[in-house]
Amino acid sequence: MDELRLRAKELLENHDVQLVIGFENGTGNRTRPAFIDKPQDVGKLIFDSRCVQNIALYLTKPEIKRKGKPAIVAPLPVLRTIIQLASEQQIKDGDIEVIGISPESKLMKFASLAEIEKYLEDYKLRVGEKEMETLTKLRNMTGEERFKYWIDQLSPCFKCYACRQACPMCYCPRCTVEQNQPQWIPVPSHEIGNLEWHIMRAMHLAGRCTDCAACANACPLGIPLNYLTKHLIEDIESNFGNGSASPQLKQGNILSVFKPEDKDNFIL
Repeated sequence: MDELRLRAKELLENHDVQLVIGFENGTGNRTRPAFIDKPQDVGKLIFDSRCVQNIALYLTKPEIKRKGKPAIVAPLPVLRTIIQLASEQQIKDGDIEVIGISPESKLMKFASLAEIEKYLEDYKLRVGEKEMETLTKLRNMTGEERFKYWIDQLSPCFKCYACRQACPMCYCPRCTVEQNQPQWIPVPSHEIGNLEWHIMRAMHLAGRCTDCAACANACPLGIPLNYLTKHLIEDIESNFGNGSASPQLKQGNILSVFKPEDKDNFIL
């Protein structure tokens, strides 16, 4: 903790950055994002197991960019997101300062995005044992059973879009759900409209999800939204061989890149 605060203070005092994005204590024993722009305020910064928000979300926000160069406190999900954003030309070397946090809660320095990419090679995206049990059950269902499962899971959704707002990969200035000419997704929160929204969002994250679970954590109804993207991580790995790899600086979108060796057995 002290090392993190000293590093943040150093960056601000030396004017290497104009803002530090990290975590601070919130209410109800929860944490919240912290935006520190004065060296004397670094004492607010914390990092512990409660810090689960993916604060890479803020790197693409215009109001953050206007403040100048930021530093960001970055555990593994944030590091993965930084590389994914860089692969999509949303950030580049020199845009940010990364204060890495290892799984052992040790501070790390990275001189470039390429160093982060190299570090992440040892921390591939992997679906956990508990989650895999649920995915296996879903795979063993018939199509009708699986359809009913997701209809039941998603039917309580009232389209607050907290999942979208919490996801750092949902950075489009105007979302498809806000388009009304033509209208792609129905406005009412009914069974089919909910299913269309969540399937569309999952497909937009195919090959891009960094498995931070920000969507599920943000859902006020506790809908396990991240199982949709976890399912895609496994499907992409089994069909295209890179769904569970670490993000790479130079990679195309999985749904728009064709390789001759890609499987085609799904084509009817």
